Amino acid sequence: MPVSRRTLIAGSVAGAAALGAGVAWHRGDPAMPGTLGGADFKRGHKLRKGGKFPAPSSEARTGIAILGGGIAGLSAAWALAEAGYRDFRLFELEDRAGGNAKSGRNAVSAYPLGAHYLPIPNAETKGVIRLLERLGIVTGWEGGKPVYDPYQLVSDPDERLLHLGKWQAGLVPTVGLTPQDTADLNAFFAAMGAYRDRLDNGQPAFAIPMALSSDAADLRALDRLSFAAWLDEKGWHSSVLRGHVRYACRDDYGTEPEHVSAWAGIHYFAGRREHAANTDEDTVLTWPEGNGHLAGRMAARLKDHISCGQIVHKVARAGDGVTIDAFDAARGISHRVHAKAAVLAMPHFVAARVAPKGSVDATRFGYAPWIVANVTVDRAPGGQGVALAWDNVSWTSKSLGYVVATHQSLDAVPGASVLTWYMPLSDMAPAAARRLMLDRPLAEWQEIVARDLIETNPDLAGAIRRIDVWRWGHAMIRPVPGFFFGGAREAAARPQPPLFFAHSDLSGLSLFEEAHYRGTTAAQDAMALLGIPHADLLA
Repeated sequence: MPVSRRTLIAGSVAGAAALGAGVAWHRGDPAMPGTLGGADFKRGHKLRKGGKFPAPSSEARTGIAILGGGIAGLSAAWALAEAGYRDFRLFELEDRAGGNAKSGRNAVSAYPLGAHYLPIPNAETKGVIRLLERLGIVTGWEGGKPVYDPYQLVSDPDERLLHLGKWQAGLVPTVGLTPQDTADLNAFFAAMGAYRDRLDNGQPAFAIPMALSSDAADLRALDRLSFAAWLDEKGWHSSVLRGHVRYACRDDYGTEPEHVSAWAGIHYFAGRREHAANTDEDTVLTWPEGNGHLAGRMAARLKDHISCGQIVHKVARAGDGVTIDAFDAARGISHRVHAKAAVLAMPHFVAARVAPKGSVDATRFGYAPWIVANVTVDRAPGGQGVALAWDNVSWTSKSLGYVVATHQSLDAVPGASVLTWYMPLSDMAPAAARRLMLDRPLAEWQEIVARDLIETNPDLAGAIRRIDVWRWGHAMIRPVPGFFFGGAREAAARPQPPLFFAHSDLSGLSLFEEAHYRGTTAAQDAMALLGIPHADLLA
């Protein structure tokens, strides 16, 4: 096994660019610097409310139109470019492509605004591995397994948990456990290991992409239960196990275990298999800007085909092709695009508003709202116990803790940093959470973030310089019981040539790999319709 980044720079903490003059902020001070941002609510709500758009004042033609510039849309465009096809155009609502893999930057560091890492892909995730190879992140092959650039693997220590007043390694409590806690944890992880190793006629029980998972009846039946109800059936009531499961469900789904399909809950623990690459087990790929690194590099290659600030508000069939009406937010005019095929790489609830009437039903699709805050500090946090890690979680916090954007730096001298703090609004109905998200002012969000951070790390008192808050009203699909195999999801993913659908919500899992799979599949289906030669990037 080649030397890993863990060995090369274990324990590294960033020393970042100087902040310049400024006075450290204390909780309760009236004027904390920062911004309140998020997906463009005005553009989105104009579309949602059926706002009137001017008639198109110009027309253009393209072979394939891609509507949406998140990872699914970028993956669709990448697949077309890989096939040598150039007659396509991608239209994105926001001013930058990337979806929930967007990132930001300040004088200290780049930082994520959403997704912040990519686990080492499973062997069956061939399309993503090919992409990573093209990006130079996979540097070669050894023993039939990909070799990853060690400087893009998360460095040690990678995660720690604040439990009973002390930081420990890992995210499952290791002290203060009762015999019942130990028994339930052992039984649960043994069951997850069995699901992870299970093969049905050579097919993994839980695969990534999920479309490659086994369709065995007993596995599909898990979708009828919530994850909490499944744990009840097993008789596993340990509060420690339940706390860890709640963390997992909120972390990947933004949803409480009582509202997560047991199939999705088990997939979280059993969907990723070890020894898929020449790396340490359970490692991930990460960058200061999180998955914005991947989105940015994909968009850079495709920049000549991307039009941002476009509110696509109508898609209609026209003969053998389609017409797309879009409003250019910067110019204040509408235009019409004639295309031979269209990939709707947008959340399904948005597709339902723009697609031909009656062609899309999104009534079963629900989405989780999130708050992400990037907190600039003039010194790295510490704490009793194990050293500062990339991912830092408190057992008692309502948040999911924070990742250290500067963790990957080679500078071993602690200094200014950016802490990316995450909180899904899972303890209330999503619609109520979205209203709260819009109504609550920046200062109140900053107070919530600062209070949580200082309760977790009292040594940060006086060290916080800036808090930038980002709101995701529809951050990810909520994989509720019955969503995976109840028929609605499968119907939503079905192509309607010349319309093809591509978004991670069609998988029920908001994962980079799922978005890539859906985007690549849709692009390849569109090329097949038009007779465009292409290799199968997923095989």
